Amino acid sequence: MPPEQPSEQPAAPSGPWRASSTFVMGAVGLLCGGFLRALSKSEAHGMDKFLELLDERSDVEGRERGLITVSNHVSVLDDPLIWGILPLSYLFQPDNLRWGLGSYDLCFTNKGLSTFFTLGQVLPTHRSAHSPHGGLFQPTITQAIRLLCRGPFVRADVPHEKLHRSLRSPDISDPFSDGHMSFSTNGIDNFPSPSAYFSRRHAWVHIFPEGMIHQKEDRTMRYFKWGVSRLILESDPLPDIVPIWIEGPEHVMDEARTFPRFLPRPFHNVSITFGDKLDGEKAFGDLRKRWKQMRANEEKKSGTLEVGVLNDALKYSEEAVELRKECTMRVRRAVLDVRRSRGYPDEDPKGGLAETWKREGPKREGPKADGSWTKDA
Repeated sequence: MPPEQPSEQPAAPSGPWRASSTFVMGAVGLLCGGFLRALSKSEAHGMDKFLELLDERSDVEGRERGLITVSNHVSVLDDPLIWGILPLSYLFQPDNLRWGLGSYDLCFTNKGLSTFFTLGQVLPTHRSAHSPHGGLFQPTITQAIRLLCRGPFVRADVPHEKLHRSLRSPDISDPFSDGHMSFSTNGIDNFPSPSAYFSRRHAWVHIFPEGMIHQKEDRTMRYFKWGVSRLILESDPLPDIVPIWIEGPEHVMDEARTFPRFLPRPFHNVSITFGDKLDGEKAFGDLRKRWKQMRANEEKKSGTLEVGVLNDALKYSEEAVELRKECTMRVRRAVLDVRRSRGYPDEDPKGGLAETWKREGPKREGPKADGSWTKDA
C-alpha cells in the first residue's frame, strides 16, 4: 500500500505554478515542433510504441513505476528539440513529460533563467569540470532517483509531529526535514523539490549519459558516465527504460557554425528513433539484486538510509564501483542496439571505455584530432 499523505504536504504544486509550467513546457514544445515540421525534414521511428507507454502513464495515480529514457548527445538543442516530435496533445501535460538534467553554470546563472528552466522541468546539475559540487553523488541525482520512485518518502514509524526532526540527510536539504518543499545543490541556493509532490511520483527522467556533446561524422558515442547507473540501481521499483537514438541536431547546431551562433540552422534532416522498452529484469535484475544486498548489509551496520542517500561504502567500495561500471556499459549497449537498427556498423568496443577518450588530450571542448567536436552542455 502507498504511504498516506501527511496533512501538511500538498499533492501538487500551486495552481499558478502548474499553469506556468504547463505554459513553458507547451510553448517550448510548440516552437520545437514547428521547427521540426516546417523548417526541417523530421522523421520518428518506433514512436507509436513510445506513445502507448506515455498513454499508460497518463494517470498519475495508476502509475506503477518510473520511466528513464537515455540517448546519445549531439547538440546543445537536443533537449528540448527532440521532444517537439511528440504530438501536440502531449506537449501540454507536464505531469507526463520528461524531467531533464541541466548544467547549473549555463541554465541557472540568474533568477530569470532559474525560473524558466525550473518551470521547464530541468534539474540544476553541477558539472565536475566547472564546480566543486558536481559528481555522482550531488543532491540533484538524489532528486532524480526520488522522482522515479513513489513518493513522498515518509517513514511510517515516525509520528507526524516528529517528522521534520527525523529525516536528516548528509547529502541533501530534504523538504521534509526542514519543513519546506525545497532542496539545495550546494548548501546556499534553494530550489523547489519536485520529488516532494504526489503528482510527480514515478516520473519520467531523460538523461544524456555521455555528459557532453559529441559530434563525429561516423556518429560514434563517447563513454557513458555513471549517473544513469544510480537511477537504475537505486530506484524502486525498477523503472521502465527506453533507449533512443538521435541524428540531425548536430547539423542544426553544428559546433563549427559561425555567426549567428545562437540561431539553429533550418532545412536539415532530423531523425529520432525510439527503441523498444527494455526487459528490465533481464537486463539489470542481477545487478539490482546485488545492489539491494549490499544496501541491506550496510543498513544493518549504520541504520536505515533514505531513498537516494548513500554511505561511504555504497559510494566508493570496489563492489559498488564495479556494479555502476557494468550497469552503465549495459545501458550504452542498449543505445548502440538502436544505433545499429539505423544501419550503422558496430563501433570499436573500446569506445565505451573512459580510458580510450584520454587520447583527446586535456582540452575538453572544440575540434579533436579524430575529426570530432566536443562541448560541455
